[in-house]
Amino acid sequence: MRKIEHIGIAVKSIEESNVLFEKLFGRAHYKIEEVDSEGVNTSFFQIGPNKIELLEATKEDSPIAKFIEKKGEGIHHIAYDVEDIRAEMKRLKEEGFTLLNEEPKRGADNKLVCFLHPKTTNGVLIELCQDAG
Repeated sequence: MRKIEHIGIAVKSIEESNVLFEKLFGRAHYKIEEVDSEGVNTSFFQIGPNKIELLEATKEDSPIAKFIEKKGEGIHHIAYDVEDIRAEMKRLKEEGFTLLNEEPKRGADNKLVCFLHPKTTNGVLIELCQDAG
């Protein structure tokens, strides 16, 4: 893992949250993108070398909808940039971590992604991200 790629925050409304975070950060989001396979709309903010991803559910049964129903709005995951996602997935699986997907999936912001189950990471949902090229 080379660096934190972004921090994901679950929100009820992308529109309302964009206004809030624009005031907080003093700048507008640079991208809104729908990831249909995950049932989310995403909005990205660039703050220096760091990114914040807002996540709004588009389906009632999506992971974000379930998260908000259970825990409310807030930090959903921390994503780490990796050079070779398949090698990192193999390494982490061998170390005993549970992967939520066996193959990388296409995620937002032109990334290949894989999530680690929070039961094996002290309750924190971890996302691995690799540029899709």
